[in-house]
Amino acid sequence: MSRSMQNGERKNYRIKFLKSLAEEGLTVFSTSDARRIAEENGIPGTYLNRFLSFLVRDGCITRIKRGLFACLGPLSGDIQVHPFVIATNLVVPSAISHWSALNHHGLTEQVSGVVISVTPKNVVTPSMRPYGSVEKNVRRHLWLVEGVRFEYKRIGREHFFGIEEVWIDQYSRIPITDRERTVLELFVSPKVFGGMGEVLGIMEEHLSSLNMEKLTGYACRYGKIALAKRLGWVLERLSVSRRLLDPLLAIPATGYHLLDPSGQNEGVFNKRWNIRVNLGGNKAS
Repeated sequence: MSRSMQNGERKNYRIKFLKSLAEEGLTVFSTSDARRIAEENGIPGTYLNRFLSFLVRDGCITRIKRGLFACLGPLSGDIQVHPFVIATNLVVPSAISHWSALNHHGLTEQVSGVVISVTPKNVVTPSMRPYGSVEKNVRRHLWLVEGVRFEYKRIGREHFFGIEEVWIDQYSRIPITDRERTVLELFVSPKVFGGMGEVLGIMEEHLSSLNMEKLTGYACRYGKIALAKRLGWVLERLSVSRRLLDPLLAIPATGYHLLDPSGQNEGVFNKRWNIRVNLGGNKAS
């Protein structure tokens, strides 16, 4: 077979393959998906690995990790993969969370340069491997795919709840922490969000859009005393109904927990909530 015929055949295979991906809405696909589509389009199985390598080389797809690929360029319907789709396929199970979820739910206008997800799995990124990064003392192990950075925060399996499936585009549904579970994370790890000052600002602005029964129920379910007491102190400060606060008040606590764990061990002791209010200025009142 001549080189021109080989190139022509490969182009024909490429058109058929990418068109099938578009028709199925497969912006992210596995090797097994590729094998099935190849078989349906008469692409020899023995040629598949080379064929996928050609598609990567030509910029039609990218290899996310071994056995997993994402579409890059426009297909027949000008489909391009959403970063959230890559994130939730890169590690399964996982769910979009933290700043990424806050922005999606309209709870902040800040756009993070990193797509953040939670997962109950132990994630090994390329930078964690001896050969994966030349950088030393890497603080955040991120996954880099086509210039987009992905970060996974491991949580206990018992904390992997409050996840909903949403359509992120016309082809893809992705798991993401719902509004209340996203807000709960503000109190789990305030430091990640810039401290309790930032958390208070978000709560003051968006309190009316939250389901308080769900939020306090999530806090009780999470099983972390400091989290429940921080949330209770903030909700009472924002004049939330006493009925909703009672389950948080009923959680037994010994000693005092810092309202802002990233702040100094100082401030007024609030006996009602077993909280040391270590915020400065008017926010401490």
